[in-house]
Amino acid sequence: MKPPLFDYEAPSTVEDAARLLAEGGEDAKLLAGGQSLIPLLNLRFAAPSLLIDLNGVDGLGQIRAEDGQLRLGALVRHSTVAGDPLVADRHPLLSEAMGYVAHPQIRNRGTIGGTTAHADPAAEVPVVLLMSDARVVARSTRGRREIGVDDLFVSIFTTSLEPDEIISEVIIPDRAVEPGTAVGSSFQEFARRHGDYAIGGAAAIVHLGPDGVCRSARVGLLGAGMRPEESRAAAAVLESGTFSERAAREAAAVATTDISPLGNVHGDPDYRREVIREMTFRAVMTAADKAKARIA
Repeated sequence: MKPPLFDYEAPSTVEDAARLLAEGGEDAKLLAGGQSLIPLLNLRFAAPSLLIDLNGVDGLGQIRAEDGQLRLGALVRHSTVAGDPLVADRHPLLSEAMGYVAHPQIRNRGTIGGTTAHADPAAEVPVVLLMSDARVVARSTRGRREIGVDDLFVSIFTTSLEPDEIISEVIIPDRAVEPGTAVGSSFQEFARRHGDYAIGGAAAIVHLGPDGVCRSARVGLLGAGMRPEESRAAAAVLESGTFSERAAREAAAVATTDISPLGNVHGDPDYRREVIREMTFRAVMTAADKAKARIA
């Protein structure tokens, strides 16, 4: 398989990349890790007239902590995120999710900005960013703006980015932990084989007090519809009192009542709903167990 002919540019600054993207219009595409774009080119599902390679752009490959938030350059690789101590300390859920992203070869090339812009509802990173109240920095020749990921994700493979905008950075605020409480998080995913696309998955963040009461919770769903999903209703169930296995089961049931997973040869929507329900239960229970261990 060979891609169609295209022009190629490799800018060294975000400003040059933005200019090229604006000049190229809708026929221009950005290349970061290429883990999604290259297969589309080779299958001729995409035929851009211009390919703008971001890999030589200065300043997009850094991870830094600043003013109570973690800032990840758009070109930071999945494998770098997985092994970075700042990420592990401040956002362990993101570190854990990286272990489910495809295979090492993919993680060595795939980027945090690329997977965010791709907006695959079955991908691991978007749902974690949604649960973490992350924002992206979008750059263009018109300037810079920040977009919350809840507003960024519109539908499957569709974002609110303008055609001339480039994600240059992902910003994740540090978690606020109430004094005297402990927090645990967990990412759970089911696939036919490790590294395959997930049939379904879930992630949870649970804050517990020393009395066992759930002070706050977040529950995210993987592959549950046309965009990454977070269940506020499931969180409300958990936050209603003392944490228990029964509450976790109820939260998982509530989280998956109204979801619309897409069916394919690996499972119809009803099967996927049951998988997501079980993954939600496991994620909530594991997150709570980690919080309890920190209290003890």
